[in-house]
Amino acid sequence: MTELADLNLQIQDNAVAVLNGEAITDLPQDLYIPPDALEVFLEAFEGPLDLLLYLIKKQNVDILDIPIAEITKQYMSYVELMKSVQLELAGEYLVMAAMLAEIKSRMMLPKVVTDEDEEDPRAELIRRLQEYERFKKAANDIDELPRLERDFYLSQPINCKRESTTPDPDVALPDLLHALKDVMKRAELFNSHHIQREALSVRERMTTVLNAVSVDKSKFIDFSALFNPREGRRGIVVTFLAILELIKGALIEVVQSEVYGPIHVKARL
Repeated sequence: MTELADLNLQIQDNAVAVLNGEAITDLPQDLYIPPDALEVFLEAFEGPLDLLLYLIKKQNVDILDIPIAEITKQYMSYVELMKSVQLELAGEYLVMAAMLAEIKSRMMLPKVVTDEDEEDPRAELIRRLQEYERFKKAANDIDELPRLERDFYLSQPINCKRESTTPDPDVALPDLLHALKDVMKRAELFNSHHIQREALSVRERMTTVLNAVSVDKSKFIDFSALFNPREGRRGIVVTFLAILELIKGALIEVVQSEVYGPIHVKARL
């Protein structure tokens, strides 16, 4: 099988064409190729000035001292080539050919000695070539600038919606604040003039509250029972902040059976 596969590959390599999977090694005797079947694509020029500028740079001559005879000869060769390959020849190419012929003839005429210096017949052509060269260079410089959706593309960020997996508590924050207000009123009954600085930690109080509700995870504890009114405002505020942090972390849940009813706290199973 391997030798047969190698033989098929060798036949296909030597074939002039493959038709329906079969290699054709010899051309048909009655094959007719029309004259226009083969098209030759030459380098495209944007106009006669572009062609002249190309010929001048190809010969590496000074644009201020153009050899009109040689440039005209090359220009006419290109025009004849376009005619021979049946390309559509624009009228402006023929106008430029006539202008080159006129300049060539004027340069061949003997110069008449006069007081005024006669203008160079090539001056107008040189001026047009210089102007065209400046505009062409400016167009190339603009084309080389970074272009959107050609050289670089703008990326659009994808808006990813993050869904929270922690359910919101059933008790609204105003109800918690209302219960806190009642605890604060009771704490005012234990105010004293003894001033003592205590270091209160929300993290430590979170542990205390979590231990209180974890004794029996299936049992609800009254919200106010988690506070110690003897600690004063500072202790109550720290305990309340600890409860909010535990609710945020989904470690405890708060429920209220009716509007303005008592609030109970329970460890989340």
